[in-house]
Amino acid sequence: MYHQVLVNEEHRNLLRFLWFDNHDLDGDIVQYRMTVHLFGARSSPSVANYALKATADRFKDKTTEKAAEFIKEDFYVDDGLKSVATVEEAINLAKDSQMICKRGGFHLHKFVANNAEVLKAMCPDEVAQSVKNLDLTKDKLPVERTFGMEWCTETDTFNFNGKPIQRPSTRRNVLSIVSSIFDPLGMISPFILTGKKVLQTLCKQDLGWDDPIPETVIAKWENWLSQLPKLKDIKVERCYKPANMNVIDYELHHFSDASEKGYGQCSYLRMTDANGQVHTRLVIAKSRVSPLKTFTIPRLELTAALASVKSAQIRNHTLPEQWRYVSSSDNPADLCSRGMSVHDLD
Repeated sequence: MYHQVLVNEEHRNLLRFLWFDNHDLDGDIVQYRMTVHLFGARSSPSVANYALKATADRFKDKTTEKAAEFIKEDFYVDDGLKSVATVEEAINLAKDSQMICKRGGFHLHKFVANNAEVLKAMCPDEVAQSVKNLDLTKDKLPVERTFGMEWCTETDTFNFNGKPIQRPSTRRNVLSIVSSIFDPLGMISPFILTGKKVLQTLCKQDLGWDDPIPETVIAKWENWLSQLPKLKDIKVERCYKPANMNVIDYELHHFSDASEKGYGQCSYLRMTDANGQVHTRLVIAKSRVSPLKTFTIPRLELTAALASVKSAQIRNHTLPEQWRYVSSSDNPADLCSRGMSVHDLD
């Protein structure tokens, strides 16, 4: 992506480097200048993202507004992820987005979808390598990685890597293993919190990075490791709304709580259809170990409530008007006593 963004000529001296003339390692050393942005420069990510969004703004009149909005709002560096209602809408969005990017000098490709019809409509050279050689009429769609998460496109679920890990039980390896589990939505945060608690205990004991774990902690750590392979059995549906459910009312419910061991929050989407049937789905959760410095439980509960408020602020401007926002701590009866509120989501 960086190499598709040119550097202004007056700035190219900042990207000078030494190399051998005509690539002859026995020849003279000469100076070169990069004409495009390079990997390793701190400015490259921000410049490339600015160029991509500027491309969407400049050429949005040449195609649909939805395609320009997709490029501006749903990209993280060079990866874009978007959900739409129909196959036809997905095909049009992909092609329109490609057209905008092409006008700005970007090549948008390596498409993956959870629907074979969308992939069939794309040029074979524009889909991801993992689906190029598939027979889309009978082969199952593969497991892809999107934004660091495993996405099973066949079942449209997010999966977790639960491979067993065999390493010496040291503080360094505890940190490495716990940090290796990528869970940005917090779907398995209670499990990760237990591993973080073991790491915090080791930090409190002031152990060296490669010192063996004391016997008082090793049992908890080995028990946590033994449960790691079971993560592969967890499947989280990517779509919040059940199929064929005609939702007429949405509510976001945020819950928070704290204890001496940790604090956290979870946000649920509550959907109601015309028949009064209710369906709920976990949207996002966060968990933190309690600080080493001793705090009172009310103080920790306020910290957890703050985490709920921050999660409530992570919302897209395109939410339906009928969505409502509900905050809570332990239970709804505590709303008034804890000074929290229930109000319409603007």
